[in-house]
Amino acid sequence: MPKMRNPNSPYSRFKGLIELPWDHGLPVPDLPNIREWSDSERSQWRQWWEAPQAAMWDESFIPTVAAMLTYFGKILDGSANANHQMEFRHLATALGLTADGMKRLGWTFQSGGGDQ
Repeated sequence: MPKMRNPNSPYSRFKGLIELPWDHGLPVPDLPNIREWSDSERSQWRQWWEAPQAAMWDESFIPTVAAMLTYFGKILDGSANANHQMEFRHLATALGLTADGMKRLGWTFQSGGGDQ
């Protein structure tokens, strides 16, 4: 039987990770008044800002999340080109909304899952 991993080992890949709370309790910022937003975009905005990763964001992230939301809308309505899709993936990773992004930022979800 293999040895159990020790997360406290100095060589552990889990050492020093920031645990993100499932419910950070922070308010969802208003969408920027740069254009009319669809109901689905408003819903996605709320979902991203209520995600555990948003616990690490502040007001300075509002324009970045809004830009990502614009790309998201284009992807959904079929008007996105390859550059829009690439920028969406880049922003999602930079914001920690992908597994690779979370790994690069040193984030992990709090144990216990999102059903607390």
